[in-house]
Amino acid sequence: MSPQLTIKLQPGTPAPDFTLPDAAGQKVALADYRGKNVIVYFYPKAATPGCTTEACDFRDNLASLQGSGYEVLGISPDAPEALAHFTGDFALTFPLLADEDHSVALAYGAWGEKLVNGEVTEGIVRSTVVLDPEGKVTLAQYQVKAQGHVAALKDELGI
Repeated sequence: MSPQLTIKLQPGTPAPDFTLPDAAGQKVALADYRGKNVIVYFYPKAATPGCTTEACDFRDNLASLQGSGYEVLGISPDAPEALAHFTGDFALTFPLLADEDHSVALAYGAWGEKLVNGEVTEGIVRSTVVLDPEGKVTLAQYQVKAQGHVAALKDELGI
């Protein structure tokens, strides 16, 4: 495994800036969220069982997260077209962003080796990074489970 694949973000460090297309192909920049707390979560593939569970969990908790001052951005290596289907099929109400070359996932430490069906592969490591209004990392969680993650995150954030 390449050493760059193992670099994880740490609390207090500035989050890497990014600009990625959303499901409609519109550019969304992290800088657009300055002044707000942001939950950036990385998931492997739209419309797969675990990713659907996690996305719907964020959707179902979005009002309480936003009510506590948090915005949510989901990032995967899917193309915008796949994100558009995922968003429409599951009525997802927060931006999903396409990181097709996985450069943002790599910068956030959310790309690396993982075990899938007994095989070691390289790809998105399900991860969540919480940023403060200045764009600094307040919480970074790697290798999270899809089921129950949002509830655990809300507990961690005191929501």
